[in-house]
Amino acid sequence: MGLCLGVHTQPHPEYFCLAGSDGESIGNCPFSQRLFMILWLKGVVFNVTTVDLKRKPADLQNLAPGTHPPFITFNGEVKTDVNKIEEFLEDVLSPPKYVKLGAKHPESNTAGMDIFAKFSAYIKNSKPDANEALERGLLKTLQKLDDYLRSPLPDEIDHNSIEDIKFSSRKFLDGDEMTLADCNLLPKLHIVKVVTKKYRGFDIPKEMTSIWKYLNNAYTREEFTNTCPSDKEIEIAYGDVAKRLVK
Repeated sequence: MGLCLGVHTQPHPEYFCLAGSDGESIGNCPFSQRLFMILWLKGVVFNVTTVDLKRKPADLQNLAPGTHPPFITFNGEVKTDVNKIEEFLEDVLSPPKYVKLGAKHPESNTAGMDIFAKFSAYIKNSKPDANEALERGLLKTLQKLDDYLRSPLPDEIDHNSIEDIKFSSRKFLDGDEMTLADCNLLPKLHIVKVVTKKYRGFDIPKEMTSIWKYLNNAYTREEFTNTCPSDKEIEIAYGDVAKRLVK
């Protein structure tokens, strides 16, 4: 599948992401969505091609031999490392023409960073005796994220005001606009929500209101919803990964 998105004329990167089970739609890959969101938020014109790994076209094999998506071509140069691509895009697609997406607060970059590892251990476990402890581990990391989202950032606090601000009103990790930190965390957090519900009957607790507000804010933004695989696609991707609890 190929499509062209954006509002500017130059430069013109090409983006290759993982295809879904039908070979055309967006597949389950948080790294693919991360870069997709960055390009969309930047407002640059870019072509998107979904790559079906079962029948990867010969021209793509020649373009990036031995490389799995996501990757980009930029002015004819192929770039394959996700972290380096993020740094590159932030550097070359810079103000005043393109928005800066780096977080202002360093803590935003590490918020929730251990959730996906705890989720993976939880969902891949097949031993009932270990399930409760692994679930507690996941809940603990989710609670840390909820606490961070609830706590006001320094620029939300007016030190000249007599009013004590106890809770943050921001929409995303670093403020009211998405940053690179959100592009990294949101795709993973959404996968955690979908997969744990499907294969463990687990819901992120309703008491974690800041996480739910965060997710719901993301679901109102086209930069997230239009780059996100369907829930069904995520469930299919984890069909063989999620282990049944067997006594």
